[in-house]
Amino acid sequence: MRIDDLNWMDVEAYLAQDDRLMLVVGACEQHGYLSLLSDVKIPLALADAASQQTGVLVAPPVNFGSSPYFLTYPGTLSLRLSTLMDVVEDLVRSAYGQGFKRILVLNGHGGNSGLKARLTELANGLPGLKMQWYAWWMAHSVEQVARRHELKPSHANWLEAFPFTIVADLPEGEKTPPQVPSDIMDASTTRAVYGDGSFGGPYRAPQQVMQELFEACLQDVLQLLKFE
Repeated sequence: MRIDDLNWMDVEAYLAQDDRLMLVVGACEQHGYLSLLSDVKIPLALADAASQQTGVLVAPPVNFGSSPYFLTYPGTLSLRLSTLMDVVEDLVRSAYGQGFKRILVLNGHGGNSGLKARLTELANGLPGLKMQWYAWWMAHSVEQVARRHELKPSHANWLEAFPFTIVADLPEGEKTPPQVPSDIMDASTTRAVYGDGSFGGPYRAPQQVMQELFEACLQDVLQLLKFE
């Protein structure tokens, strides 16, 4: 159940029964042959699936994140991290003021990890606010699936190649991971290093592996929504 499918009276009625909300925070950035909005599409699909089972409301996603290192790839639209923090804080404060007291942030992008510090400040400053954070690709459940199938997760490789993120024909086989000169690179260097945008490894995995991966992440989300 998404907010964009409801009117304000519907949300008021929802709040009389439940104070939970899911907020997707993603990015609009290059993902090789995958959608520029892969970092939104994946956590939003998880949120929708979890909502179908629990009835928890899903807020409209934050489609832009912090991706300065990919700015030489056309289509990447990046926010400064400070701007992103302010945007998400304002959204959380808005929701909290209306009665949403348990908020699960489903993050789809590694460049957004700095948000956690701001959200911790909010949790300390807003009485009764409970928050959860889920970065799906970093989950232990994902690591288990990858190990079980002897696959290495990475940006824009098989890990993110779901049927709903693939927007072009994927190359066959694997890409050799490039030599990365530094953990901090400007956008021009980043493009020179990564070329097509994939960080290396297989471009795709069998569909049954992707389904197993999605189901494992979904179970994580369902558990987090209990706010235990």
